[in-house]
Amino acid sequence: MENGLWKFHIWDSFMGRYEKLIREEVIPYQEKALKDEIPGAEKSHCIENFRLAAEKLRTGKCSGDFYGMVFQDSDVAKWLEGAAYSLVLFPDPELERRCDEIIDLIGEAQQPDGYLNTFFTVKRPGQRWTCLWQAHELYCAGHLIEAAVAYDRCTGKKKLLEIMCRMADYIYTHFIEEGAEGYPGHPEIELALMRLYHHTKNRKYLELAEHFINVRGVDPEYYAKEREKYGWDVWGGNPHDTAYNQADKPVRQQDQATGHAVRAVYLYTGMADVARETGDEELLAACRRLWDNVVERRMYVTGAIGSAYEGEAFTADYHLPNDTAYAETCASIGLIFFARQMLSAEKNSKYADVMERALYNCVLAGMQLDGKRFFYVNPLESLPGISGVAVTHRHALPERPKWFTCACCPPNVARLLPSLANYAWDMEDGTVYHHLFIGGELDLREEFGGTVTVETGYPYDGNVTYRFRPEAESMEMTLAVRIPGFSRHTAIRKNGEEISCERKDGYAYLHGTFTENDTIVIELDMSVQTIYANSRISADSGKVAFQRGPLVYCAEQADNLEGVLPLAVRKNAAAEAKLHPTPRLHGIVKLELPGYRIQEEQAPYSFDRPARETCEITLIPYYAWANRGKGEMRVWLPEAE
Repeated sequence: MENGLWKFHIWDSFMGRYEKLIREEVIPYQEKALKDEIPGAEKSHCIENFRLAAEKLRTGKCSGDFYGMVFQDSDVAKWLEGAAYSLVLFPDPELERRCDEIIDLIGEAQQPDGYLNTFFTVKRPGQRWTCLWQAHELYCAGHLIEAAVAYDRCTGKKKLLEIMCRMADYIYTHFIEEGAEGYPGHPEIELALMRLYHHTKNRKYLELAEHFINVRGVDPEYYAKEREKYGWDVWGGNPHDTAYNQADKPVRQQDQATGHAVRAVYLYTGMADVARETGDEELLAACRRLWDNVVERRMYVTGAIGSAYEGEAFTADYHLPNDTAYAETCASIGLIFFARQMLSAEKNSKYADVMERALYNCVLAGMQLDGKRFFYVNPLESLPGISGVAVTHRHALPERPKWFTCACCPPNVARLLPSLANYAWDMEDGTVYHHLFIGGELDLREEFGGTVTVETGYPYDGNVTYRFRPEAESMEMTLAVRIPGFSRHTAIRKNGEEISCERKDGYAYLHGTFTENDTIVIELDMSVQTIYANSRISADSGKVAFQRGPLVYCAEQADNLEGVLPLAVRKNAAAEAKLHPTPRLHGIVKLELPGYRIQEEQAPYSFDRPARETCEITLIPYYAWANRGKGEMRVWLPEAE
């Protein structure tokens, strides 16, 4: 559904709160961060970098130095994209004016031939395209293209779109018409060019996206040759590690998710979009293989991906450590992008199930409930004094920082959440697909002559009610509703009576002519489920986790005051769901279940079996952890007789 953002107005109590939080807290907070106006936070310098680049183009000199990562421009881009989506939901002339000012500054930083990148303009003039491996010119261009498309769609203002079309045209000239070698070190521009193509219908952007996909891995040693030829890099490392760079073989031959996790899923997203648009079945088959490898062997139960700190990378099948997990917020957002494109290619609920898992667990965990602190890394176990301190655990912080030197994740969250309508709904061949259960109103007057309202208390309540509001006497349509994998028993009722319907690939197809008084209710099974890990996941051997609805749960020290490390769950224990009384957690549902607390001695080892006492264990949704101070946390808990 190309215009889903316009067609669906979110109002439910859960995601509606997040939409409001993004507008009222996150976007203003991140704007201040980009302008270095938050005391005690890491310096960003993003806006200042654009000012310096504009100054240099205007005067030939800079009054300061470029600061930050080579891809610092992308933080501004993602923030602008998030602000654009928010403006659709919450019109704000003052925010729009400030966005326009930033866009004006971006335009002033663009060189006459269309080239736009503050790092190269300020710091390395004359060295364009000489370090595709690490300098991320194409990555920054991609994020700015995404922002440009969003800002035009959301405000109707075309200045940023015109700026980025000039940049995209320049890239096309360089790589297509002039035949320059190379492909992006950090894939992203592929998916961005596809968004630009869908928006403008200019086929050369499709051609350029397809080109970068087709040449990737044809010469696996390109980055090594590039460094040898031009003699510089950004971070060092090994350009011969072609698997890490997703370039060890052409993409149509790839079958394992390797290397930097964010880069991988951004690449796969672009591949899936190109495959769908061009009908390239070989490319789509590669996407399916890579999806299966990610989801079935290299994904955490929270929907997180990327298990290694070193290189922010995938490692090996079933290597999913909990306390040293990298599990970058951006990677789960990229997985959502990939899932959404696979859903566009073929309607199967397995893609939406993963999209939901990543969203409600890892992505939401990436932001504090007040919207002012963020996780880059999302471990599944946290031990204050070790986490964030020990050299092996320094990346896995026990509490969210205000900002980061590499601040890719916070603005990524800020752009995803206000655009959820584009992930919740889809329409194809006259069928309206509902992928994510978010309450609100869907405007289908143009297509079917009416609206559909969705009422739900999801993710804590499993009842989803659809009310039809035809403009005339009735509206004829097909509504395809996802039946989540967690729901073992799902009832569908029309006007109070249970009905049967066609079910295919995880969707229930409801064909009918609906009147003003018609309601459809989906009753999802929200019973608590115990999760057991594959025996090859060594970190989870002998342990269990718990899920209710789409939410994965964890034990946190704030509820289990003597710590969570000594806790063990009683085998076959039944968990009871209860409302948590703590206002700071915004009305979450907790789980209570019987277990044991091990009485440990001070010595590290003993010949005697430790004593234990019975206790009650409290679990909270994983996304809500680390909102009540530092403390121990575990998703996977030992199981005992």
